[in-house]
Amino acid sequence: MDDVVCVIMGGGRGTRLFPLTKDRCKPAVPLAGKYRLVDIPISNCINSGFKNIYILTQFNTRSLHTHINNTYKFDSFGGGGIEIFSAEQTSDGIGNWYEGTADAVRKNLRYFRASPKGFVVILSGDQLYRMDITQLLQHHINTSAEVTIAAKAIANENISAFGVMRVQNDLSIAEFVEKPKDPNLIDSLSLKGELQKYLRCSKPCSLASMGIYVFKMSILQKALEADGSDFGKEIIPMLLGKVAMKAYIFDDYWEDIGTVRSFFETNLMLTNLVPEFNFFDANRPIYTQQKTLPAAKINGCNMHRVLVADGAIISDAILKRCVISERSVIGNNSELENVLMFGADHFEDIGRDTALPHLGIGRNCKIKNSIIDCNVHIGNYCTLSPENKPLNYDYSDDIYIRDGVLCIGKNAVIKDGTIF
Repeated sequence: MDDVVCVIMGGGRGTRLFPLTKDRCKPAVPLAGKYRLVDIPISNCINSGFKNIYILTQFNTRSLHTHINNTYKFDSFGGGGIEIFSAEQTSDGIGNWYEGTADAVRKNLRYFRASPKGFVVILSGDQLYRMDITQLLQHHINTSAEVTIAAKAIANENISAFGVMRVQNDLSIAEFVEKPKDPNLIDSLSLKGELQKYLRCSKPCSLASMGIYVFKMSILQKALEADGSDFGKEIIPMLLGKVAMKAYIFDDYWEDIGTVRSFFETNLMLTNLVPEFNFFDANRPIYTQQKTLPAAKINGCNMHRVLVADGAIISDAILKRCVISERSVIGNNSELENVLMFGADHFEDIGRDTALPHLGIGRNCKIKNSIIDCNVHIGNYCTLSPENKPLNYDYSDDIYIRDGVLCIGKNAVIKDGTIF
């Protein structure tokens, strides 16, 4: 395992997740009440026994760096560790902004601790899934592959957002197309025969790249000598037919959290009686920062399918299908339905500015289909919902609608009686 390097891509601007990425990078976006998106790939690496982990970042990285440094501390005897590489300008002219996933790896390749005979596993920082990466690596070795791409069967109606591959019976990749739009081309890439039956595809589907790759270090080094800033768009198509390239089919839950809508629905899915992704897995836990917080305090509430994190205080409220994060405060007689609340970084100071509403949600509020970012002050008697409004709309620096979801920005102040 010492000759395996895991690289987590966290450098994207995350424009499709704006305004959640207004003040933080995409991997630092909160998830499931107490985690960050980056905790998913890191936990998959640790649970698989890989501890040489590198995270490549670029935009709004402060909160991510703080989270990583406060959470993941490997002991000197067990070995390994997590290193964060932000885009930088060096004296030899190498550096500057990352121009894509491959360019980010190229500009940091000299730092990775693996021999030319070792392996590099490249992972995305914005997906929800649980994978034993040792099985992926073993598949790579058993099939004598030089490049392996993790693949997931996706319905053709949604496939145009992904890199799509056509594979042979031995899982060799015969064709790779990035984000195909032509229906005839998509049909030609569709799964057929035994593989379609094996994956239980009830309707036409194709194999989509998960953005998870295994490279032999020597192959990766040589590939990055050529031009090409992105793996899916340039490096993989360039290597196709020149190296042994295989697919690793992942047949479990996987969600690419690329948009506000997908992020919103994925979080709410976790409130299901039996969610598709299980955070309650003692054998393969998802790790995150351990904080010294009191237990959540629930005072006479009516709740249906709700996740509540430590430090929350909820009084005489009605909550339906909500994810309530750490230190969230919800006042008397407020009603929330389909709401993600990111909570707060701190409890409210006794000597606070009395001109502001209290931190959290005040009394007698009605909030629906919304994401409330961190450290938000919402006054009393507020009504907030995206219903009967445009799917995408910037109302102010504090209030946005994205993909039909109302988003209240970080540190926003919503005055008493606001109706939106």
